[in-house]
Amino acid sequence: MKKVVVVGAGQAGAALAAKLCNMEFTGSITLIGEEHVPPYQRPPLSKKYLLGEMELERLYLRPESFYAENGITLHLDETVQAIDLKDKVVIAGGEAIPYDELVLTTGSVPRRLPGAIGGELDGVYVVRGLKDVDAMAPEFREGAKVLIVGGGYIGLEAAAVAAKKGLQVTLVEMADRILQRVASPETSDYFRELHTSHGVNILEGVGLDTLTGEGRVSGAKLSDGSELDVDFVIVGVGISPATALAEAAGIEIENGIKVNELGQTSDPHVWAAGDCASFPYKGARIRLESVPNAIDQAECIAENIMGAGKTYVPKPWFWSDQYDVKLQIAGLNTGYDRVITRPGDKDGSVSFWYYKGDELLAVDAANDPRAYMVGKRLIDGGKSPAPDLVADPETDLKALMQA
Repeated sequence: MKKVVVVGAGQAGAALAAKLCNMEFTGSITLIGEEHVPPYQRPPLSKKYLLGEMELERLYLRPESFYAENGITLHLDETVQAIDLKDKVVIAGGEAIPYDELVLTTGSVPRRLPGAIGGELDGVYVVRGLKDVDAMAPEFREGAKVLIVGGGYIGLEAAAVAAKKGLQVTLVEMADRILQRVASPETSDYFRELHTSHGVNILEGVGLDTLTGEGRVSGAKLSDGSELDVDFVIVGVGISPATALAEAAGIEIENGIKVNELGQTSDPHVWAAGDCASFPYKGARIRLESVPNAIDQAECIAENIMGAGKTYVPKPWFWSDQYDVKLQIAGLNTGYDRVITRPGDKDGSVSFWYYKGDELLAVDAANDPRAYMVGKRLIDGGKSPAPDLVADPETDLKALMQA
């Protein structure tokens, strides 16, 4: 009987185990997770859950009973210490668990501030898991002063929740503009205006020099020489793939755990999916930090464990919820050289279309689901409508798919 062991009980690990069950896999499935709760959704953690609009059980991807009912052995609150590739076992909780196929869905780890600048003071938080959000929740008191370090989507989503809860919010971004690494100046402008309209103080081109306080953070010194009083700090300066376990086992690492088009690592009986894995795409090697990628890649690997020999072809899409705005992103904008702005049908709705020459690469759609859906279908189908057609508000979006 084939033994499949999955290390990492997040979105990718849960998707892979469920897919194997749906395909009537007859072997054993073991799912090992470091947290004390069954696999859960992460995106609502820092939004609806933190706002008190979603109960813990509603975060769960499946009821806890699902795993036993489907023959999945679930190891919670357990850390894998090592992988022995030669003997094909993982060491967890002092126990050697044998595998025929091992899947690493270890996810990512948030980057933290160095201790030398106050990163280890009490009251300094990152946003990643349930423990992080539960720890910071009591800080969200009306009128409290929060400093958010980092103007990417993590930082902006945290700022939106804090502003909605009535906190005094300052966000610092060391780059010239928020979202500089991931979005166009047009998208940055849209979200800057959105946040400032909700009272968030955004400081761009300003870094954090040091956090101050005796045991607990109470202030911050910024690179422009200014000083702030703060009650707590949220750090949103990106994530790194969780590769330590794979690297220690001798598995090849390249911008994450390196996998081939099937999802196999340098050891053909070890696979990787989700935030931790880098894979070949259009002549490059990329990682996609998104829920859809975690699910799709994991399900593809489940099929390949069953012998499908299927190449993973991602269809990148992402989303971000801030205040009453839902941003939906289709495609990857890497290498764009111009952006077409298209007003939406409703107040405040807009879409930004990224082109490289005449090729449509990506679409950012803010409260404009129609633009998102059309853009996604065009990109998935390899179609690129003329930019002047996209720019013309008289152009029927659906007609673009026939263009």
